[in-house]
Amino acid sequence: MTTARPTSAEAAPAVSERLRQTPWPAAVWAAVAAGLLALQLGALFEFGGSIAVDTVRAFNGIEALPGRVGVETLLGFEQAAAEFPRLLSRETIPNHGYYSGESEEWVVGPVYYDGQEWVGTFLGLQPAVAWALRVVVVYAYAFAGVAWLWTGYNWYRRDYRVADWTPTDDVVDRLRSHYWGLFGLLVVLLFLTTVLFGPALATTTNQVDNVDPYSYEINYWDAEAESVETTTVGSANSQSSSTGSTNVGPMSYDDYGRFHPFGTLPGGQDLFTFIMYGARLSLIIGLITVGLTTGIAVTLAMVSAYYKGRVDLALVLLSDSIMALPGLLVIIMLSVLLGGTWLANIYSGGLLLSLIFVATGWPGLWRAIRGPTLQTVEREWVDAARGFGLRPSTIMRKHVLPYVMGYLLVYGSMSLGGVIIGIAGLSYLGLGVNPPTPEWGRAIGAGQPYIGTPSWHISIVPGVLITTVVIGFNALGDGIRDAIDPQSDTDAADTGGVERGGGA
Repeated sequence: MTTARPTSAEAAPAVSERLRQTPWPAAVWAAVAAGLLALQLGALFEFGGSIAVDTVRAFNGIEALPGRVGVETLLGFEQAAAEFPRLLSRETIPNHGYYSGESEEWVVGPVYYDGQEWVGTFLGLQPAVAWALRVVVVYAYAFAGVAWLWTGYNWYRRDYRVADWTPTDDVVDRLRSHYWGLFGLLVVLLFLTTVLFGPALATTTNQVDNVDPYSYEINYWDAEAESVETTTVGSANSQSSSTGSTNVGPMSYDDYGRFHPFGTLPGGQDLFTFIMYGARLSLIIGLITVGLTTGIAVTLAMVSAYYKGRVDLALVLLSDSIMALPGLLVIIMLSVLLGGTWLANIYSGGLLLSLIFVATGWPGLWRAIRGPTLQTVEREWVDAARGFGLRPSTIMRKHVLPYVMGYLLVYGSMSLGGVIIGIAGLSYLGLGVNPPTPEWGRAIGAGQPYIGTPSWHISIVPGVLITTVVIGFNALGDGIRDAIDPQSDTDAADTGGVERGGGA
């Protein structure tokens, strides 16, 4: 039974008053937050510093700007943050080392073990075991953060929220019973964990393995010389390529004692590291694209719905003109025409891709929310707001926008997957992100000639990941759509109280 909403200030004290009356849940939640943050504070500072350095470097390369900004201070901050201890890093749980040439023997019951002793790995474990341990710790940390957020939400509902019930409660309850949407949420959480903790999950760094491999050295055990030798990463990569005739497949070691969870690329780079770093760029481009597209489409939808007439007609003609063009050909044409401009220098061409997707994608969202916006503008409360003399911008922001937010949530979750697959498709054609920046579509293109050989993993692994991520975002969009749909209550009643679990 739902408790009636309080109707007086005495029965419904403010949140601040409730915090004073019941401080312990908030204190425990804040203490857990501080502990989780302290474990990764160095990584947070390093990530912020790297974003700042990349931004300054990108804009320093724009000839249209009159001046140049120094990056020495930012580099110093980033390096200092990199030395700050954190739980989730290759330095805390290192997975790269070399075989010492010695073996360790022991017997556990009837099982005899003759293992290799490794130097440089965590507790002397094999690189594969050390890497797997770090992956488990990373995902345990990520899901502890999710549990912390969910617990905080429930405690807020129980102890601090003024209202006993809000429409959001029904949305959350419906989403919790929507199994297809929960599957999508799980995939999205795994993808976001990959984006946030990709450098910690990777077996090495993109700088060492892909950008400048000949400037870094590794030690390895030379079986013929029976001694520990030194070589550059670039030389080791050239001898660890996957080209069909030679192959380093998934979950295997190369001749230099380096473990490759997904195998290697044709150039010998670690495919898992390539994918981890490529995921971050894909999400950044996707978020920029969805954010800009949403902002443009929502603004134009509210303007056309409020003023109607010629304004709406002009936007209809403009959107129809853009949608009548062959989308893929337009995107390819703009990528080629603008590929040599200063825009292509920002984030390895990521900003250019975002702007192209926005320019060709906003009419679809505008069309989707134009109808609901027109219906909302005709409501009584909008007429009342006009009568009170409120400005059009205030009316649209406060009295129209909240009623189309549900459409935007569904669009955002489903469009991110589409943007990711679009980026991969352009990179596959050689028109996407500038090399050597990692991108999933470039890995698929590099492995295409070897699909029928033992090096099938180069294309198949990133292809499967792209498909899974896109399905996950679409499933989450389906779940959000069904959760915010009031008809879900009717459907549940018609089926005897059994709520929907599918995504249809």
